[in-house]
Parts: sequence; C-alpha cells; structure tokens
Amino acid sequence: MAEEIINRVANSKLITLDLEDYYPKGERLQLDVSQWLEQGFILREKEYRAALDTYNWEQHEGQYIALHCSTDAILPAWAFTLVTLKLAPFALKVIVGDTKQLESIIYTEIIKDLDLSYCEGKPCIIKGCSNKPIPQNAYVLLGQKLFPIAKNIMYGEACSFVPLYKK
Repeated sequence: MAEEIINRVANSKLITLDLEDYYPKGERLQLDVSQWLEQGFILREKEYRAALDTYNWEQHEGQYIALHCSTDAILPAWAFTLVTLKLAPFALKVIVGDTKQLESIIYTEIIKDLDLSYCEGKPCIIKGCSNKPIPQNAYVLLGQKLFPIAKNIMYGEACSFVPLYKK
C-alpha cells in the first residue's frame, strides 16, 4: 500500500514573506535635468524656468522618477526641487539619484509601514527569489523589522532555506 503524501510545509506554522508581493505598480524612469540646461551644463534661472514651463509633465502620471544630471554641471539644490514640484501632481515618487536608489527608497517606505504583528512568535522565511527588481536593502530592512518579533528568521524557500536567526 502506498502511503499518503503529506505536505508538511503547507501544514506548518511557517510564514513566508515575499517582497515581490509588495512591489508597487508604476513605471520607473530616470529623468535627466541636463535637458533643461544651456548646452547641458549651464543653469540660467530664467531660461531654466521657461524650459520647465513648456515641458509636458502630465506624461509622468503614475510614474516613479529618479532625477539625475548626466553632465558634470554643478547645480543648486533648488534646481532639482523645482523639477520635483513640477512633477508633484503627476509622479508617485520623485528622488534625486538612480533607479536602484529609487527602488530602495520605495521599499524603505513600504517596509516601514508593514504591519507584521501576525509574525509575532512565529517562524518566518524571507523569500529570496524574485522576478522583480527587489533591492538588497529591502531584505535587510525586513530582517530588522522581523528581528524583535519573529521566533525564527530564515531566507530562501520553505523546501530549502538558510537559517538566519533563532530566538
């Protein structure tokens, strides 16, 4: 007689946290402010403001934006702030940096707001594989958030994990 196969993972109290589940929808875009500078390098306030006034900001509706300057122009902080204020009615998030920094900031905010009370006193796995660009920092932040409440913290999959912490 063949024995019934029992899925011990499905029957366990193990909680799997998949950061991909929290990946917010919205296009990520790097926007170069040098396009509004004279010859890509020189910021003349009047011309800069005029160029920003004629730009179609609505095209960035629902996007996450990483502002940067692709040239070696030295820009005052207000130059990026002014662009951010133009994007404010449309973009979901604006930062100065690259798209990796953007993802890290997005996940920092997501993890900060996560209610993980259901993980208290339970063994937790931080799922490692992802099809979306989850920043390394997100795993670190999630581990820190779980540390004071989880019984165990593991990384990977239920069938093959690396133990990280045990109370």
